[in-house]
Amino acid sequence: MQFQPMVWMTIFSFVATLIFILWRPHGINEAIPATIGAILVFISGSVTLSDLGIITETISGAAITIIATIVMAIVLESFGFFNWVAEKLAAKAKGSGIRLFWYVNLLCFLMTLFFNNDGSILITTPILVMLLNNMGLKNHQKIPYLLSGGLIATASSAPIGVSNIVNLIALKIVDMSLYMHTAMMLVPATLGLLLLVYLLFLRFKKVLPKTVPTNVTGLTKSSYHPLKPGTHPSSEKARSKFMRNVLLFVFAVRVSLFVASYFAIPVSLMAVIGSLVLLGWRWAYLKIPPTDMLKKTPWYILVFAFSMYVIIYGLNNIGLTDWLIAFMEPMVSGSLLHASVMMGGLLSILSNIFNNHPALMVGTLTLTHMGLDTLTLKVSYLANVIGSNMGSLLLPMGTLATLMWMHIVVRKGKIMITWWEYVKITVVVIPPATLFTLVVLYYWVSWLFGGALQ
Repeated sequence: MQFQPMVWMTIFSFVATLIFILWRPHGINEAIPATIGAILVFISGSVTLSDLGIITETISGAAITIIATIVMAIVLESFGFFNWVAEKLAAKAKGSGIRLFWYVNLLCFLMTLFFNNDGSILITTPILVMLLNNMGLKNHQKIPYLLSGGLIATASSAPIGVSNIVNLIALKIVDMSLYMHTAMMLVPATLGLLLLVYLLFLRFKKVLPKTVPTNVTGLTKSSYHPLKPGTHPSSEKARSKFMRNVLLFVFAVRVSLFVASYFAIPVSLMAVIGSLVLLGWRWAYLKIPPTDMLKKTPWYILVFAFSMYVIIYGLNNIGLTDWLIAFMEPMVSGSLLHASVMMGGLLSILSNIFNNHPALMVGTLTLTHMGLDTLTLKVSYLANVIGSNMGSLLLPMGTLATLMWMHIVVRKGKIMITWWEYVKITVVVIPPATLFTLVVLYYWVSWLFGGALQ
């Protein structure tokens, strides 16, 4: 019984931290309750100084990669890139509300793939709100675009591990390369996303406006970039060429991350080099020194990720994983299909109850203590990722990205959508899309590895 106070203090810290993160009284930053919770866990003794060293080594690469990616997104925003994309999106729709729906979801998918899910929500959602407001759409006509875009942006962090900081941390825990994660996950997760967006389209088809305005003004922040439309006859052409060059560079950086992973080069190194080059490009082009990044970069993400892992590590040290092993072991026995569906389903439930960040960390840590063969471990882990990235979207509190999306849409965008309206949509589309993705994962891995499954 001498360890009981430590156990209870650790559990209390975890529960209290989750409550305050989900509640966020007075708009408090989620890093604050996470930090307080981590300090309490450390004081309880369930995490030692040597554990902190292990935690730092585990999350450092993931944190650096995500911060470098967010820096790139901020630089592109200062170029006016995202406003330019929104203008092109409106033009490509050619007055069709249905075509606009597909372009909005494509934009959100690509934003997450090129950057990360949080960046996609934080940058794309305000632009979409501005676009839809300028189109003069009614509240109920805006919801299909914003809700589907938010769901796709968050779920799109599943195909490649580099689009979500918790995915990167979990990759480190299971000792899986970014290259292997993508080889096993890109096809099933992308097919799952296609099903999800199709189900969303069927659900919203009757609400989508048949026509939308083609001439949308007020999107361009003229102080953001030197190639302002209308300054001279060729300026718009030059502006488009510049934006395409920037996009090609970002794409090259993204590809370099997977090349680096294949050759065992630190992924974080390539991400930092890419962000530094883009910062230098902006300095030369806009005469804006990189010092503004000290203020604009959301450094709290590092604090949040570190603090949450400290709390989860404390739960691991007091025996949570031992209990979970007994509970989860039957789920991964028998066949890989069983492991994929059951683990993905379990993580979906845990994510919607406890939020996907701690759920994926706990699930991944538990898997590493179960003595699984390499392939079963990887499939179970990838099923966890699907559950925590897609299955977690059933409730708004399942992911921090969804909570941020709700805040931007409702409080800043003044577009009314209740939790009940959200759940009425997700309860129809999320379970079948998640189950489909988990089944496809099994068949894809079976084909990919062939005889290794025998």
